[in-house]
Amino acid sequence: MHFKYLALFAVSLMACSRPAQMPPPQPAQFPPRDEAPVDVDALLDGLSTRDKIAQLVLPWIAGTYAAFDDDAFNRMREWVDSLRIGGVLVSVGSPLDVAAKLNRLQERSSLPLLVASDLEAGTAIRLNGGTPFPPNMGVGATGSDSDAYELGRVTALEGRAVGIHLAFAPVADVNNNPTNPIINTRSFGEDPQTVGRLVAAEIRGIQEHGMLAGAKHFPGHGDTGTDSHITLAVSNSNWARLDSVELVPFRSAIGAGVASIMSAHIALPAIDGGQLRPGTVAPNVLTGILRDSLGFQGLVVTDALNMGGVANTYGADAGVRAFLAGADILLQPADPRVAINAMMAAVARGEISRTRLDRS
Repeated sequence: MHFKYLALFAVSLMACSRPAQMPPPQPAQFPPRDEAPVDVDALLDGLSTRDKIAQLVLPWIAGTYAAFDDDAFNRMREWVDSLRIGGVLVSVGSPLDVAAKLNRLQERSSLPLLVASDLEAGTAIRLNGGTPFPPNMGVGATGSDSDAYELGRVTALEGRAVGIHLAFAPVADVNNNPTNPIINTRSFGEDPQTVGRLVAAEIRGIQEHGMLAGAKHFPGHGDTGTDSHITLAVSNSNWARLDSVELVPFRSAIGAGVASIMSAHIALPAIDGGQLRPGTVAPNVLTGILRDSLGFQGLVVTDALNMGGVANTYGADAGVRAFLAGADILLQPADPRVAINAMMAAVARGEISRTRLDRS
């Protein structure tokens, strides 16, 4: 189901992925396309098991200029040509450099690549020359739905202009721990209802202007005192606390129709049977809470799998564990080939069924 949703979206973007063009002045218009309908079942059936796995993997690429024979660019081409990855996470570069690099990779890909980027405070956080916005806490200080919507609208128009399809935004974390070293001003604020309202407004701004939104970091990274880029963060919230505080913005995001939700590398021992494992690899979190309790039907994306919060413990097996927990997209593994091989081995062992693979 999730693969079909993603495939339909990707194929519908094929015409606008080559080449990227600047959007027209206001008002933005998205006329219907006269394209032949896509038989997603046939598309899925035509992929090998390895190709299906590769379609779930999104490695990181730099958006900066690279010569045609540059080693890093050759590695990207290998990911597209040989591994047949499903997309990329692009970061840092001028709009022209990003668009040129993405167009060249799209030309080489047999299926349109899903291009994502961390655009949580507008495109300027990743694209030189993008419209600058204050951190989300600045938007939260205004309390204005229209300001949050405008943040989403501009993000979508500028991101789509260079070939980005999915913004990992908005940040849906509640900033309720003053010692938190990684969320703080990235959050809209400390009141769950206000955060939820602004999250929903930004999602509408993004998705009503041609881009997918991805709320993060589920089930809430605000009440932690550790940077999960470095090591595992821990939240001691029980269910009552989680349900009444941390999950409020995510419910708002789901109610607003958010296309994807990103997991957090945080442990929730009071929720996860006392286990100190990141929510990214916890079925109780990704399936039990996100899918079953909240009813989310969109794409579940891991936070970067090379982050210390998950990689320190699980290494190359992190992608397999995340997929078994309920993730659909494996973001930024340390080595895409190793991640794909690990998934193939899990299929061979019978840990991952082909039905589960097709569902993602």
